[in-house]
Amino acid sequence: MFNIVLHEPEIPNNTGNIGRTCVATGCSLHLIHPLGFDTSEKACRRAGLDYWPRLKPREHPSWETYLTTERPARLWFFSTHASRPLTGLTSPLLMPGDSLVFGRETRGLPPALLAAHPHQQVMLPMIAGERSLNLATAVCAVIYLGLDHLQRAGLISLTPDGRLHPPLNADAAAALSPPPPRSGYTGTT
Repeated sequence: MFNIVLHEPEIPNNTGNIGRTCVATGCSLHLIHPLGFDTSEKACRRAGLDYWPRLKPREHPSWETYLTTERPARLWFFSTHASRPLTGLTSPLLMPGDSLVFGRETRGLPPALLAAHPHQQVMLPMIAGERSLNLATAVCAVIYLGLDHLQRAGLISLTPDGRLHPPLNADAAAALSPPPPRSGYTGTT
């Protein structure tokens, strides 16, 4: 569905919760090193992550390696410093296969990374003065907002028992997918 990219995550419980959400929604998980925890088979078994083998997370030694090996077509960077909200859009911003990038729990995404992608930054609205949501909560909210947008646009559907139906194939989704904005955000969709 989406590629969830955690840039240098620090807290294993957050990554575990995000992994479970990815399994439940058909998203893939990419972990950009350094990590603040161990992902060995023994550590995952000890933590009770029985779904981890089904998740098959991909680890990348650096952001540059991620870009080279995965070659993401569309990137969206989630930051409390962004001014473009994901909520309230009348057309889907996120498309199947998009890479949704989230930063460390304590510092967010590096300023240089955000500066390199000024028109691909998105945020979840919050009350002024609050610093951020928990990382696992933010990722879950973004995935489900994205799924809602895709369903309303007819790109995915639910089965009669309320389960996610597979998305359109990559070519069909790409044909419907607008490219990320290249100029300043105008506030329209």
